[in-house]
Formats: sequence, structure tokens, C-alpha cells
Amino acid sequence: MLRFAGVPYFAAVIDEADEVTKRPNIIISSTDLDRLERLLETMPSDAFPGKLDLEAELSRANVVEPNDIPPSVVTMNSTVRFKVESSSEEFCLTLVYPKDVDASGGTVSVLAPVGSALLGLSEGDRIEWPRPGGGTLRVRIEEIIYQPERAGEYHR
Repeated sequence: MLRFAGVPYFAAVIDEADEVTKRPNIIISSTDLDRLERLLETMPSDAFPGKLDLEAELSRANVVEPNDIPPSVVTMNSTVRFKVESSSEEFCLTLVYPKDVDASGGTVSVLAPVGSALLGLSEGDRIEWPRPGGGTLRVRIEEIIYQPERAGEYHR
């Protein structure tokens, strides 16, 4: 099992032409935006290196109502299945708020650079992921296994 939670590196998104795109179009729900902005307001400015990355992502996001989120978009508390392109190995992670990160390795905080990069991406998007010990892996978002909005859970 691969473990990536808490890796302190920037994750770049790869577009269909396999060119690095540092600012892909992203969609987030107004509920996620409100909760994340409240989280950021309570944090000291130097508390997490990922705070500025998350603020930048939120400032450029296309914000929609929770019931208008496409079912193939990564939202908060979504569980995502990834595939490592070089090996076809698969792994799953759930994008969570910092307080919900657990030691099992199955969660990634939205304040981790990889977490803030995942927010708002869609099935089929590719991302370069820091490899434990150095280097990067190219992974693809294969499936949103669980998305609260798709399950009708708008006030989670």
C-alpha cells in the first residue's frame, strides 16, 4: 500500500496532452468554500505551509451550490481511487479536514499540498505526486468512489 498523506511537496496536475498545468479549472461547492474559509481564518498565517496554496486554490475556483456539483468532482470528504500510471498500482484516499486525518494512511488533509491540489479536480485528471523518499509518481484520478453531494449529503 502506498502512503502519501502529509507529504510536503507541491503536486502538479497533468492535462490530457501530458503537459504540466499548475492551475487547472476546478469546481467547489459553496458549503466547502464556507467551511474552508472559516478554517483558514482560525489559523495563524504561518501555521501550515499549505495555507497559502489552499487560499490560492479557493480564490480561483468556480463555486457552485452543493446540489450542482458534478458527481465526478473531488469535494471535501470524497474518497478517490487513483492509479499509478507507471505500475498500474491503485490506492484510495479520502480528502479530509485536518482534524479528520487518521494514522491509517487512508486520508489526506486539504492543507497538505497534495490535498489542496486535489480539491475540485475530476475523474480522469492526472497529477504528479511526490514519491516517499524523492521523485514523483504520475497518478490518475480513476474514480470518485464516494462523494457526499452525490450521496445527497449536503450538510455533512
